[in-house]
Amino acid sequence: MPKIAVVQRAPRLLDRAGTLELAARTIDEAAESGAGLVVFPEAFIPGYPAWIWRLRPGADLALAEELHARLLRNSVDIGRGDLKPLSEAAARRSVTIVCGMNERDGAAGGGTLYNTVVVIGPDGSLLNRHRKLMPTNPERMVWGTGDATGLRVVPTPCGRLGTLICWESYMPLARFALYGEGVEVYIAPTYDCGDGWIGTLQHIAREGRCWVVGAGVALKATDLPDDFPEKARLYPDPGEWVNKGDSVVIRPGGKVVAGPLRAEQGILYAELEPGEAGAARRTLDVAGHYARPDVFQLRVDRRPLKAVEFVAPRE
Repeated sequence: MPKIAVVQRAPRLLDRAGTLELAARTIDEAAESGAGLVVFPEAFIPGYPAWIWRLRPGADLALAEELHARLLRNSVDIGRGDLKPLSEAAARRSVTIVCGMNERDGAAGGGTLYNTVVVIGPDGSLLNRHRKLMPTNPERMVWGTGDATGLRVVPTPCGRLGTLICWESYMPLARFALYGEGVEVYIAPTYDCGDGWIGTLQHIAREGRCWVVGAGVALKATDLPDDFPEKARLYPDPGEWVNKGDSVVIRPGGKVVAGPLRAEQGILYAELEPGEAGAARRTLDVAGHYARPDVFQLRVDRRPLKAVEFVAPRE
């Protein structure tokens, strides 16, 4: 049975190189414990911009710009080769990696950030890149909207794997797009936490009859760098849990088998059997015998979307 490691540790916030180094060491640690699949939280590189939930509209504009500029400088440019440390770790340890990140598209000028999750295969190759379709509330001041090029399921040694980021799991059609491709291991890197969120993931495990892995952000005020601007004002309690994590592994049908890991940093381990998803669909297969294609149809446009299409003038 494949073993999964869900990493619930703080990144080196706003430090791409430091976070990549931490991730590579954590992959080695998880592989030593027998994990074949290692999952990191939402926006792990170089960290989720938790400050957006505390900044004051207007009054904190200069601070928001300073933090965004720092986040932009430390974001991941896949075309530039920034994922090389993760790819090398995956190949060295023959493990599959799922990792959330702030992505910058250098080929398109690099001004827009995306909330991205990548799947890296055990040979170090990039199997999938999914950009969050719709950032949530103040997240829209940080990230652009993604397209559906990565809204798909990929085969891995640990099963047919699909990812949705945080509140994308509240988008029924996005979930169904993964169900329709036979997802066996549904991975949800997230900043959300709490019993309500865990209930949502349990519902998905019941609805999709798949394994569901919630990889939560666990961040304390002490995890912010010492030079974080206005740290004392935004986070006056040094012992505060800014976010408590709640990473969890749920089997098809909704039973929690590991976690939630709450207000704690570490690695959550669990064993899973991908084939259990197919067996569980005997009674409920929402994209199979429980579907009504004569009544409902879903069309997913997986073409890459560009901000500007250049059309040559007619002669």
